[in-house]
Amino acid sequence: MERKQSLNWSIWVRILAGAGLGVLSGLAFMLAFPPYEWWPLVFVGWVPMLAAQFWLMPPKWSAIPSALAIGVWLQGYLGPVFAPVGTFMVWLPVFAAGTSYLTDLGLRKFNLHTGYRWFIPAGLVNWAGSEMIRLFIPIAGTWAFIAYPLYRQVWLIQPVSIFGIIGMGVLVMLFNYVAALALLDWLYQRWQWEGEPLPNIPTGLARKWSIVLLGTSAGWLLLSLMLLRPPSGESLRVAAVQPAVSPVVTANFGEKPVLAEIYERMISQTREAAADGAQLVVWPEGSFLWDPQVEDRLNLTDLARTNGIYLASGYLVIEEEGFRNEATVINPQGEFLGVFGKDHPVVFGGETSLTRGTYPVYDTPLGKLGTIICYDLDYTDTARKLARAGAQVIAVPSNDWGSIAEKHYTHVVFRAVENRVAMIKADGGFDSAIIDPYGRIVSLAAFPEGGEATLVSDVQSGSGKGTITTRLGDWVGWLALAGMLFFAFGSGWLEKREKI
Repeated sequence: MERKQSLNWSIWVRILAGAGLGVLSGLAFMLAFPPYEWWPLVFVGWVPMLAAQFWLMPPKWSAIPSALAIGVWLQGYLGPVFAPVGTFMVWLPVFAAGTSYLTDLGLRKFNLHTGYRWFIPAGLVNWAGSEMIRLFIPIAGTWAFIAYPLYRQVWLIQPVSIFGIIGMGVLVMLFNYVAALALLDWLYQRWQWEGEPLPNIPTGLARKWSIVLLGTSAGWLLLSLMLLRPPSGESLRVAAVQPAVSPVVTANFGEKPVLAEIYERMISQTREAAADGAQLVVWPEGSFLWDPQVEDRLNLTDLARTNGIYLASGYLVIEEEGFRNEATVINPQGEFLGVFGKDHPVVFGGETSLTRGTYPVYDTPLGKLGTIICYDLDYTDTARKLARAGAQVIAVPSNDWGSIAEKHYTHVVFRAVENRVAMIKADGGFDSAIIDPYGRIVSLAAFPEGGEATLVSDVQSGSGKGTITTRLGDWVGWLALAGMLFFAFGSGWLEKREKI
């Protein structure tokens, strides 16, 4: 088809329209995530921004749509999360938008000179590579990873056990970039901006990538359905005890009478769960401010012994050097099995973890049990280390705040699928969940305003063998990071090669 109409819009009209499309993409991604749950938008939400960046905007200003999209999306998603914290984290969306603007400045020129041959590979590795980088940052983790809107689509997320959460993100963005390439090819065939060169997009390039997308998505779906198993095999009855108010927050405010009532109620909840058949009961992070192995002020050993349960609980010990944020498990004989130190302290909240770095897994008649604590579930490595040691069930004491109650438990879904382990998250007032090894949410209590809950459910245990993701880790992320570096340092060589 001949390139036909020449366009001569005002530069300001183009900038405003392009900025609007960037904002539209940011809103689409925001709405794909909880609490809005418009998850299909995640497969196409980035297309308006890409059309603005690579066609509508004047080349000099082409990085504006991506910066706006990133900023709007993260402000809408992370803004409410960090607003109650009140630290520098509230500026994270602005920082991310600025970084996006700087890194995207040369993309329009690069794709123009290379005929968009690298548009999709570069886009995918840059996205996945940036997610990989965030796993190295103590204040980031997997928050806002693009796969999270799919947490309820168990029929689709099973290959995460092979490719990891970053691999799932690559598939999501493949949809966006293939659709964008097809749209760009169509736009460039019909309209030319006056005074601007046209890219030489090879004939059939968009069609070839569409075939790749069709084959990849069909293969992914088939693999996911093959990997998905109905609940079967060994199972155990577990419970998550969620008090109406966080014990550690109450203790920090010095409200001793209220704290005594909370403990009395948590003990009653535990007895009720045991009477309902629970074999493993999990309490929240920081349930008390002392080491229960030194001072058993709440008679937890007797509680476990008289009720015949395994009791997993977090606790916090404040020392001169910092915090010991730990979790322990008491068996039905009233014995402490060991101590896990929080692997990823919330550094933006001033938290430390003096005993981090060990990953005990306890061999019990219920199976192999492990523990992680709260922010550990936002990273892929901690649960993976336990799974490598044979963990089949992981208890997750946590202490969230209201604005993340509809978001945080979604991360547990992916940690469970990545490693084929059951996970029990017990929170200090906001969001508790029981997840099976295939990511099914067996039981859930998520209250942004806070509230008491006692979750008791049967859940299938993991196999204890782990998965390919357990063994190889974030291997897709590492490959993407290598590709990201290649395009960062080799883009000039690719442009020169295209001219030869």
